Amino acid sequence: MLILGTALIGLGLAVLLLDYYRSHPDSSFLALMSLSTLPRLARAFVLGAIGTTLLVIGLVKLNRVLLAPYVQPGQTVIEAVARHRRLGRGPKLVAIGGGTGLSTLLRGLKLHSGNITAIVSVADDGGSSGRLRQALGLPPPGDIRACLAALSADEDLLTQLFQYRFRQGEELLGHSFGNLFIAALSSVTGSFEEGVREAARVLNIAGQVLPSTSANIELIADKAIVVAGEVVRIEGESHIPSAPGQIRRVQLEPIDPPAYPAAIQAVLNADMIIIGPGSLYTSILPNLLVPRLAEAIEASRAFKVFVCNVATQAGETEHMDCGQHLEAIRAHIGRTLVDMVVANDRLDCKIPEGLELVHPGLGHDRSVPLYTNDLIDEHMPSRHDPEKLASTLIALLEERTGPLDLTPVGGDLQANGN
Repeated sequence: MLILGTALIGLGLAVLLLDYYRSHPDSSFLALMSLSTLPRLARAFVLGAIGTTLLVIGLVKLNRVLLAPYVQPGQTVIEAVARHRRLGRGPKLVAIGGGTGLSTLLRGLKLHSGNITAIVSVADDGGSSGRLRQALGLPPPGDIRACLAALSADEDLLTQLFQYRFRQGEELLGHSFGNLFIAALSSVTGSFEEGVREAARVLNIAGQVLPSTSANIELIADKAIVVAGEVVRIEGESHIPSAPGQIRRVQLEPIDPPAYPAAIQAVLNADMIIIGPGSLYTSILPNLLVPRLAEAIEASRAFKVFVCNVATQAGETEHMDCGQHLEAIRAHIGRTLVDMVVANDRLDCKIPEGLELVHPGLGHDRSVPLYTNDLIDEHMPSRHDPEKLASTLIALLEERTGPLDLTPVGGDLQANGN
């Protein structure tokens, strides 16, 4: 249409020039513009070449202006377009969890695909999220904020901005800027879900971030105190890890919240569903305890993987190995849900005092295959390395589906495992 429009404009100008030529046949201006000293065929070629060159230059400059917001520093327009197309062909990945574990996973997955859905728990009731939840009646934005920052194309700057916490001011003290940003967008757009979508659009994220449910839920845990021989009920996600005792069971209140429809759709359309990493009882299970979401995961034809944490978590999973993590999910949901377990097998790293590396064994359970690999982050050995974990998961998916013909954006990532 652009070329046709340009041709019609040229035809209109030609008609005017022809009319002018008939009334001024000896015009030196027209003789110069029409290159009358050259043969007719040569004139057509030269004028066509000049017009084509100008048209190409104009289109290139127009594309640069339009794509400028999406081009990274030091990146050309061609590289930006190629990156966008490569990620657009990536597999449909659904990651379920919350907290630091999920955002770590997303940082690696976004190098392989732009079709990522993060499904996040909304049971958080502590810190900045809890204060906004109580004051404004909004679902807690904390985990959603972390996932939006992790999936952002300009994560270095936006992570600092979104994770920034105010250190002064009676009302702002402790609040995260990202939480306030999402809360403000929710007020402007009229709903929390629409506010999150607008935040994702502003940040230009690779995929989408969805809550597991839109209901106002609370997480409740029963913790057994061995010395006293009693079981104590703890209400509120933020109070569970700090309470004494070993967690026996967690549940949601209300017990049967409706699943978020878009999350169900993403799960059913996924090529791969990744459960974890993240806090087992306070981030992962609150999602799986939404009945319709667990049923959708079971019904999905996607390749389903559980990623076990690298290290135990104080107040939740002390002394638990990988098999006990999986057994806790089975005990709460009534089924395993996954086709494979992925665990770290490097156990020679020094981690912070009070934590211990999770042993990758599954005990006597052979119903689910176990894949182990070195997944340790060299700088923070108690966490997964985003690139190691993501490349391992993509390699496992390719074993099921065949080569995806995708080169990771940002480097050549290799995975070796047992």
